[in-house]
Amino acid sequence: MNDILARLRLERSGFTLDVDLQLPGHGVSALFGPSGCGKTTCLRALAGLERAPQGRVVVHGEVWQDEARGQWLPPHRRALGYVFQEASLFDHLSVRGNIEYGLRRLPPARRRVPVEQAVELLGLTALMARRPATLSGGERQRVAIARALAASPALLLMDEPLAALDAARKAELLPYLDRLQRQLDIPMVYVSHSPDEVARLAHHLVLLRAGQVVTSGPTLALMARLDLPLAQGDAAACVVLAEVARHDAAACLTTVRFSGGEMHLVSTQARAPGERLRLRVQARDVSLTLARQEGTSILNILPARVLQLREDGPGQAMVALDAGGTALLARVTQRSAQALALAPGLQIFAQVKGVALLD
Repeated sequence: MNDILARLRLERSGFTLDVDLQLPGHGVSALFGPSGCGKTTCLRALAGLERAPQGRVVVHGEVWQDEARGQWLPPHRRALGYVFQEASLFDHLSVRGNIEYGLRRLPPARRRVPVEQAVELLGLTALMARRPATLSGGERQRVAIARALAASPALLLMDEPLAALDAARKAELLPYLDRLQRQLDIPMVYVSHSPDEVARLAHHLVLLRAGQVVTSGPTLALMARLDLPLAQGDAAACVVLAEVARHDAAACLTTVRFSGGEMHLVSTQARAPGERLRLRVQARDVSLTLARQEGTSILNILPARVLQLREDGPGQAMVALDAGGTALLARVTQRSAQALALAPGLQIFAQVKGVALLD
């Protein structure tokens, strides 16, 4: 069994965590929800930093906790890596010293991730002799992640690792996290309250509210459900799984194929044909029309069908669409929804600017 199973119940003053999770044993599973919903408590219980009196945790078939049978594996014996919001590096050690620190307790036979591989994946080669005080916030967090990887974990736990960073440092670090989940076969449980991070990284999503699971399932499906918070408000977006068809370096334009056809996005990065991308399409960047428009600057005009719509704030509506088997969302005014007579089953065209697509 490769899944991650966690049945956790613990009580605090005024708060109860009561969850039953079955997470895939590969890729990134995100715990998402508002502050105080139990995300970090759940992560700490998985790590054994908090002991749930009624708990059971099984990772890849190995029992880490089973209170009913009196089984308990202390945190230092669990094959996990933990990355906190703050990097918490040792100031007296170099970057190399910090990364190698976790190897002291790791028998050579269990070392599956060479330090050099972790260093290369996180772009730290030129920083190995530096001290933490000389690093930027993004660089410090990359060192913390490399330190966790060097311990060759069976499970990587990340507690809002970008929360303490500004927008520029977040943009710097996200591609490295993306590389990790693509190149290493280490499942990750990622705590976040950022829809953008979830859209960029997560394959599986768990929505938490007041210590309980609201729903759990594939990220692409849950992000498009109008009854869930991710598909509401100005931050609502969908993820499109696409494959690079070609790249026009002179125009800085990449053309991708997906189940609904082709799309074009602005990109200065040359990409090889066949490379897979996860594109975020924000609902606020999608407009709707009953007929295909001519003489427009908008590059992406996609045939779609209305699945559902609902009110989304004063004077606005969120529209769920099916574009050739790919889910999209469009946030429009209620006046526009009425003028177009939007209703389930209606065939329309979704328009997305090339500069609005995010990868």
